[in-house]
Amino acid sequence: MSHIFPRHTKSDLPVAIGGEGCYLVDSEGRRYLDCGDAAVSCLGHSNAAVTRAVQEQVGKIAFAHTGFMTSEPAESLADLLIKHAPGDLDRVYFVSGGSEATEAAIKLARQYFLEIGEPERRHVIARRQSYHGNTLGALSAGGNAWRRAQFAPMLIDMTHIAPCYEYAERPESESSFEYGQRVANELEVEIQRLGPESVMAFMAEPVVGATLGAVPAVDGYFRRIREICDQYGVLLILDEVMCGMGRTGQLFACDHDNIAPDILCIAKGLGAGYQPIGATLCSRRIYEAIRDGSGFFQHGHTYIGHPVATAAALAVVTELTEKDLPKRVAVMGEKLQSALNTAFGQHPNVGDIRGRGLFRGIELVADRESKRPFDPSQGIAGKIKKAAFAEGLICYPMSGTRDGKHGDHILLAPPFIIEDAQIDELITKLGRALERVL
Repeated sequence: MSHIFPRHTKSDLPVAIGGEGCYLVDSEGRRYLDCGDAAVSCLGHSNAAVTRAVQEQVGKIAFAHTGFMTSEPAESLADLLIKHAPGDLDRVYFVSGGSEATEAAIKLARQYFLEIGEPERRHVIARRQSYHGNTLGALSAGGNAWRRAQFAPMLIDMTHIAPCYEYAERPESESSFEYGQRVANELEVEIQRLGPESVMAFMAEPVVGATLGAVPAVDGYFRRIREICDQYGVLLILDEVMCGMGRTGQLFACDHDNIAPDILCIAKGLGAGYQPIGATLCSRRIYEAIRDGSGFFQHGHTYIGHPVATAAALAVVTELTEKDLPKRVAVMGEKLQSALNTAFGQHPNVGDIRGRGLFRGIELVADRESKRPFDPSQGIAGKIKKAAFAEGLICYPMSGTRDGKHGDHILLAPPFIIEDAQIDELITKLGRALERVL
């Protein structure tokens, strides 16, 4: 009898005892192709360089509280991230995961405006069908209706505009560009409704992950968002917790859209699963406002800047950059997209196959022509997750794609080291799971 408090109390989970490359191994010896662990294992399992970095750092020093000391791996990791970061991002605030990164970003935005004498700026605008984490502040910013529902009375009042969700929400009368500009302009309308002097930040995922299923914005959308933020003095916070660190074919996902944020959040692929770590990057302007003002960011957790976690992440980012793995992701991502299109592009229950790099989503529908989703009572996403797992494939199906209740999608995020044969294996196993359920 286990004393673990599991995610699902009625689940009987296998015990993971090993990992090798793109595979996890359970205590019964079964191997699972790992393509859906929330976009974490970008380097796969048992990477020698990262394992060695963790072991060596533990042998030197395991922990030093950042209220007293910094550490060599934290300093080196910050330097490496800023070397490759977009725009004028200049400082890195390390945390222990994605929710902490977005939480820190929201609080940093608020303190920035206090420091520059604009205390009336307090509102955050985000998007429907987004996901920014599970702490109360991050959950308030997120637009995932299912995750928010039972905690709604406790959440901070934040407003949400439309996502850039072309497949389901662009009318035929609009071009892709026109649609993108229209939904981007909802930000300006909402800023004006709230009062321009009261809005501090807009938060969005460059490629929406868990809630929508790998949905990138149409061309020009984020450039218009950046213009609106600049016009009204609103900070742009980009959440790359899931889509960043090479996952889309660029080290930073926003590089696809040729924009840079004021604050950027990363996690998941930053540590590649070898240690829990996240980070909030901010512009020089934001940092200097605090440095030259109160001098102290009123925030913090015990394990921020943890030496072993930052040592692991330093090794991960070194692997990503020195081996130019984002370039490989772009190539393998096109192969994966092509294979998905060939296998499922004409499937009567596949409405859309989308994404960037090795971050792909399949939206499932009851009727392909009308794009009508399945009835939620059918539990399609949950059944596919179970069927794929039985085939030896870990993928990430989710329900509520359209509005938090209706719609189903499958998110695929294989390791960057995936080979052609493993793409074939993924397609075969997913095909059998879809056949069993649909």
